[in-house]
Amino acid sequence: MNASVSRLRNLAQRPAESKREAPEEQCELCGELLPPQHRHLIDVQDRRLLCACRACSILFDHRGAGGGHFRLLPDRSRYVEGFELDDMLWQNFRIPVDLAFFFHSSAAERVVAFYPAPVGATESLLELDAWEELVDRNPVLEQLDPDVEALLVNRTRGARDHWLVPIDRCYALVGVIRTRWKGFGGGPELWEEVDRFFDGLRREAKVVAHDGKETSS
Repeated sequence: MNASVSRLRNLAQRPAESKREAPEEQCELCGELLPPQHRHLIDVQDRRLLCACRACSILFDHRGAGGGHFRLLPDRSRYVEGFELDDMLWQNFRIPVDLAFFFHSSAAERVVAFYPAPVGATESLLELDAWEELVDRNPVLEQLDPDVEALLVNRTRGARDHWLVPIDRCYALVGVIRTRWKGFGGGPELWEEVDRFFDGLRREAKVVAHDGKETSS
């Protein structure tokens, strides 16, 4: 296992840990006390999430801040309507489950694919040709912001939903599955929690078309 994959797996542990009750959560840059809802930065080199106060979020709210070492995660989520990903193309990605997320990693210098599993985030070897075909079919993917934004695919139990989300939302889902999984198939409580996760995502997300334009939905 290479170092970047190891760091990504460590990163996937954080959302579940952050759910525990913490009386005084602090900004990891300046030490300011944080409200429950706050922004996150990512250390691009170490693949590490950092909680940030409003002032530090503003400070890093452009690509060149901090020499590009830290990136502010976006606070937008988008549901892609009419996303073109048929079963044959999905099979070409060789992902063994029906949940996965894809993003461009500057550290790895390529697009990477991960899927949530009981052990955390697991990398799937991504076929570059399959990704390029997916982008050709869905130009909205050209808008993905490297390192901080991901395509999240949900094909569980007949769903065919596709989201463009901040990367911390993907790791939050990884944390849910890692901590709630029971038995062979995860158990009904897990899938109820997964449904709640996507219900919440749908309420906050804007709807865009697969070509990147906003729709009237």
